[in-house]
Amino acid sequence: MLQVVDVELTPNPHALKFLVNQRLLRAESRQYATKQEAAGDPLASGVFAIEGVASVFYMDKFITVEKAQTSEWGKIQRPFVAFLSKFDLSTIPPEKEVMADTADGNEMLKKINEILNQKVRPALAHDGGGLEVIGMEGLTLKVRYQGACGTCPSSINGTLTAIESLLKKDVNPSIEVLPG
Repeated sequence: MLQVVDVELTPNPHALKFLVNQRLLRAESRQYATKQEAAGDPLASGVFAIEGVASVFYMDKFITVEKAQTSEWGKIQRPFVAFLSKFDLSTIPPEKEVMADTADGNEMLKKINEILNQKVRPALAHDGGGLEVIGMEGLTLKVRYQGACGTCPSSINGTLTAIESLLKKDVNPSIEVLPG
């Protein structure tokens, strides 16, 4: 049975990170900003069925739920825990085979992802979020925040600047990182 084992605050005042007792995904992360996006995913669709849910992000052994600004956590948490306790994990769509982010042979992008995997993504996951590399054109890297980080003011300013500084130091001093 899937159970919430802990709830953690995130830097985003409208998002909570729910730690669960079983692994949901091994390699992927899944982000849904609307009910329509979540239509093919029974876990995310079930969470969106709870009134007041604004977005759903999950990976590994946690689910981050963002609430609408006008909603109260008290009206979301109990139905969420009840939904999870009855949820059949086998209905989560299978993970896609993880392709290397270097399909085009871009060694710089490979190095960037290695650094992000080592130094950035674990910290974001700790705060209930994630980071997706959308692409790279020249020395401009486009990224998209996921989960609690997606609408958090600190991720849009401070974290983006920190990521850019890290990549300038470790990869190329001319790299620019932009939200996508």
